[in-house]
Amino acid sequence: MDVPYDLNSYIRVLKLASTPTWDEFWQVSKIAGAGVLLIGFLGFIIFAIMNFIPGGV
Repeated sequence: MDVPYDLNSYIRVLKLASTPTWDEFWQVSKIAGAGVLLIGFLGFIIFAIMNFIPGGV
């Protein structure tokens, strides 16, 4: 592991990084929220199915 080379590449990435605009932030938030809701819904469906199966959880 070449520490000076790694450090320089990390600094270069940080210099290229920028704060997202409000529109970019809002779009990412909506997509992440939809993913959370989808995973929660799938978990609820699995839970409901397991409750209706005899001998389930």
